[in-house]
Order: sequence, then structure tokens, then C-alpha cells
Amino acid sequence: MKTGVIGVGMMGQNHVRVYSELKDVGDVYVYDINGDAAEGIRRMYGEGVIVSDSMESLLEHVDAVSICAPTKYHFEMAKAVIERGISCLIEKPISLTEGEGKKLLDVITDDLVVGVGHIERFNPIVSEIKKLIKSPRYVDIKRHNPLSSRITDADVVSDLMIHDIDLVWNYFMTDKGYEMHSFCDADLCKVIARFGSCAISLSASRIGCKKIRSIYVEDDEYSIDGDFMNQDVYIYRKPQKYNETNSRYVQENIIEKVLVNKVEPLKEELKLFVDCVKKGKQFPVTPEQAVLNLQIVEEIKNGGNFIA
Repeated sequence: MKTGVIGVGMMGQNHVRVYSELKDVGDVYVYDINGDAAEGIRRMYGEGVIVSDSMESLLEHVDAVSICAPTKYHFEMAKAVIERGISCLIEKPISLTEGEGKKLLDVITDDLVVGVGHIERFNPIVSEIKKLIKSPRYVDIKRHNPLSSRITDADVVSDLMIHDIDLVWNYFMTDKGYEMHSFCDADLCKVIARFGSCAISLSASRIGCKKIRSIYVEDDEYSIDGDFMNQDVYIYRKPQKYNETNSRYVQENIIEKVLVNKVEPLKEELKLFVDCVKKGKQFPVTPEQAVLNLQIVEEIKNGGNFIA
């Protein structure tokens, strides 16, 4: 299979790297409006990476495409690829606005595989935690880091929090009504939501000095602590009894480390995308889910006082 990568910034470079490592992928065609950047990628990965002088030229040679250009170009590029009848993986977010996303849904045909790159779905701790959760009462997800100079066209909700919006609304709490309140500016956002008896806390920041990617769940029977970066999961079970020592209560929790098969999420994502294209199967992160993510993003940025 021949693949293409449109846009070779930081994420696009990683797509080229992974495609060049996959056994089911042959030539990798790349296009970027910055021709020197595309040539640099060709030199970096050598034989098998071919630079195209236009997006149209790239589309003439490929079976599937990753769209890794800045978000403001996602709609027009994805529309052009889809109208050419070529399957594509669109890096998150699917488009700049919910309205653009809905317009894309109108042009996608059933014979195409169109997925969206919400990469945290492929972090192995996510499926492990989903298996562990039975009756969640509280979920707290933090995504904090210093401002990145490479992000110039997205606020903190669209850039960072959207990962966790996808996990909550499309993976952990699907098809459930919610109540939500938020406070946010361009670089800091806090969201409190309720899904039935479960309270959800999301925070995202680009002003921190410490990089944090964590998830904490309180279930009826135990608590779960997960680290997205290190791909670690711990279970804290309630003690059978509490001890009192020198008039102070001592709680001795039972702590278990969950065995997680650590992988590179992007490699798992692109490997599955290629397999879905070959077999004509639906990619698990659908355009419809990605549009819902943008709906929630816009609700949050508009004040977040919603009951749905």
C-alpha cells in the first residue's frame, strides 16, 4: 500500500517515520507547502519517501493519506481527499469548527475509511482502565504542560483538553446525558461535568512548568491512578480495617500495579488505520465522534453551563 502525508511539521514527521516502519506500507509520498521541509524529511528517511510538488500530485499515487497540516486547513484538504475517493486519517481536531466538521460528514461515502487522530485512544492504559471501571463515581483527568511554540492556531481546549473530551464523551461515558460547567481562557481551562452519579473533572493548562498527563478514577470498590506518559496504572483497594496509632488513624491500602503492554500509541493508531483501509473496516475513532468532540469544545469555550 502507498500512503501519503500532507504537512510535515512535528506530527507529520512522526507519521512519515511510522509509515516507513510498517511492513504493509510501501512508498510514502509527502507534501508540504514548505518544499525545503519536505526535502528534509526525504533526506531523513531516504529511499521509499517521495516528495510531491503539490497535493494533487500526491493524491495521484496513494491509497491512503494522513492529513497533518495546521487545523485551519483540515476542512478543505480533507474534503479534497474524500472527493477524490481516497481514505484518510485526519489529525485532531477534525476541523477548525463543529460546522466545518458537519459539512465533512455530508461528503463522506460508505466506501471510504475516514478516521480522526485522537491518539490517546491508542494509549494502552486507556483500554486497561476501561476494563477496570465498574461503577465510577469520580474521574479526574489532568493535561498540563508549558506553552509549545509549535502550536499557534489552537487554544488550550482545542489543543490539549480535546484528548480528554474524546475519552470521556466517546469512550468512558458514551450515550449518557450530562451537566457541565467550565472556566477557561486561551491557556487554562477547568471543566466540571456530571454523568448520572459520576462527577468528572477535567483540567488543561499551557502555563505550567511541570508536564502532567494523568487520570484518576474513584470506583465503588477501589481507586485507579493512571499516567498517560509512563503508561502506568495502579489500583488502590480499600483496607479491611483502620488502625489507630498514637491517636492518629493509619490507613494501609492494598496497592496493585497493573501489567500494561507499553507501546507507541501513534504506531498502533497508524497500523490499525492501514489495516482498516486494506480490509474496508471502520476506523474506531469516527468523524461523527470527532464532530461531537468539537461540539463539546465549543460548549466549553462558550461558558460550559449546559445540561444535555
